[in-house]
Amino acid sequence: MIKNFQRLGNQFKEYVLLVVLVVVSLISISLSENPQAKKLKAFALSNFAVLSELAESGSSIFSKDVSLEELKLENAKMTLELSRLKNAALENDELRRMINMRDTSTIPLIPVRIVSKLATKIQGNYIVNRGSSSGIIKGMPVINYQGLVGLIMDVSVDYSVVRNLNNSGLNIAVTLQRSNVDGILSFDGRNLVMKNIPTTYDVKVGDRIETSDFSSLFPPSIPVGKVAKKESNELGLLHSLVVKPYASIEAASSLFVIGIVPSKQINQLEMNLLKKP
Repeated sequence: MIKNFQRLGNQFKEYVLLVVLVVVSLISISLSENPQAKKLKAFALSNFAVLSELAESGSSIFSKDVSLEELKLENAKMTLELSRLKNAALENDELRRMINMRDTSTIPLIPVRIVSKLATKIQGNYIVNRGSSSGIIKGMPVINYQGLVGLIMDVSVDYSVVRNLNNSGLNIAVTLQRSNVDGILSFDGRNLVMKNIPTTYDVKVGDRIETSDFSSLFPPSIPVGKVAKKESNELGLLHSLVVKPYASIEAASSLFVIGIVPSKQINQLEMNLLKKP
């Protein structure tokens, strides 16, 4: 601040000195009644007016600086608003993709939104914002626009619990689409894995995995993921297939519940296998 005043003083010291001299002269002249002194007084007043105008223009420069700060503030506010709108646009894109998926499917889909994520190392669950009042019942599959997400496990009037793929209690009958190899997909605390697949079977990294015809919990051919890695056991007779899910389980926000009533008899047996120990 002091340096700023010093810089301004160096720039305008001649004007300051002139103003001081003019003021002293005006005082001296005003005390004199001499005609020549009166003429000098008029001349001094006109010059003082010019200096006053210059001083006023200088103050307007400082006021422009204030306006510049106000513009910077408005720009910062607009930046924050633009960021908010971009996030809203990303969310709208996701919802638009979900709507397109809903339009191209004959299966009834109930849109829901995640209101809470409950996750431990091996137990991944969501709470969603719809329940029995929206027609949701226990055992209904849950998807998003990318693929399978999980299964409805508990239902209240207005909320439901979804057991997602990152839950060791969820075992899913799946099929490798290209080679028609069947297996059970489960979560081991780190990855989704299909265990005990014979090494003689035709399996390649990148193979697409879908829900199987053999499960009554899920409709067939729902995309689940793809083979990310093959791991052989010590004897080299069996594979464990590490699967990368299509759906982003951690980043999920908007989902669909597949509104079907599974086969009561077969489903009851499978649901018993999913009960918590």
